[in-house]
Amino acid sequence: MDRQKKLLIFAAAWVSAGLLTWFLYRSAVAPQQEKMVRVVVATHDMPPGTLLRQSDLKLVSAPARDIVKGAVFDTKNAVNRALLVPLYLNEPVLASKLSEPTTAEGMAAVIEKGFRAVAVPITDATGVAGLVQPNARVDVLFTRPGTMAEAITSTILQNVKVLATGHQTPTGQTADTRTVRQPVVTLLLTPADAQKLELAKNQGKISLSLRNPTDTATAPDAGPVTTEVLDPHINARMALAKKGRVGGKSQLEDPAAWQELTGLKKKEEPKKEPEKPRVVVDVYRGDKHVQELFK
Repeated sequence: MDRQKKLLIFAAAWVSAGLLTWFLYRSAVAPQQEKMVRVVVATHDMPPGTLLRQSDLKLVSAPARDIVKGAVFDTKNAVNRALLVPLYLNEPVLASKLSEPTTAEGMAAVIEKGFRAVAVPITDATGVAGLVQPNARVDVLFTRPGTMAEAITSTILQNVKVLATGHQTPTGQTADTRTVRQPVVTLLLTPADAQKLELAKNQGKISLSLRNPTDTATAPDAGPVTTEVLDPHINARMALAKKGRVGGKSQLEDPAAWQELTGLKKKEEPKKEPEKPRVVVDVYRGDKHVQELFK
């Protein structure tokens, strides 16, 4: 073998050894590039029951091999859900640690501090024909039934926030329908207003009036509306009822009193002509006796 071939073989051996050495270094010594993913973690410590907001969460990169099963990869999947267990700073958010928006824990977390959720049964008429939706604003009307003199309607609550309607929650999802027996609207109230509403529910009829979401003004209390607005003569009849009977005679039968209180003249009954005297004649026919009348 000539010298040129020997040099080529020697050079090839050196190149092969170098490549083998680089490969071994690359696989055993040099830092390896790992697959990284972005996972949702907490921005601060939070106790159970906390309703997660966007500011409570952030995305960080972590090796894929270290990600725990059930981790949340998008903040949208965690916002507006309540924590079932404590969550600490930079701890990954797991789906098993969050409540569903339609569960009792999720709905309770939506209630603002200092407020209470109260359900009101509704119909198409009392619930504004289904136009009331979660986060809407309504006024609560109370109607006490009774006679014309007793019936009243009052606005007992104003600018009340609707927490949920029927099966629909604030997040737009549908709640478990197995526990709902009739259409209801859940209102967000202070404890004092909750007591007032509960009393009204047991004393008469409750209706809702829908407000413009930008209208937050509270109207002055003008008092209850009575049936006077429906019957202009109701006050006169109430006054007559209070006077009662005088001297054994009802005030309603007194034309002067009626005209004084109502301004209306009582209809006069047509006069009857006096009956003409009749003549009675006894007639005897044998043993029979009859009487005949002659005008």
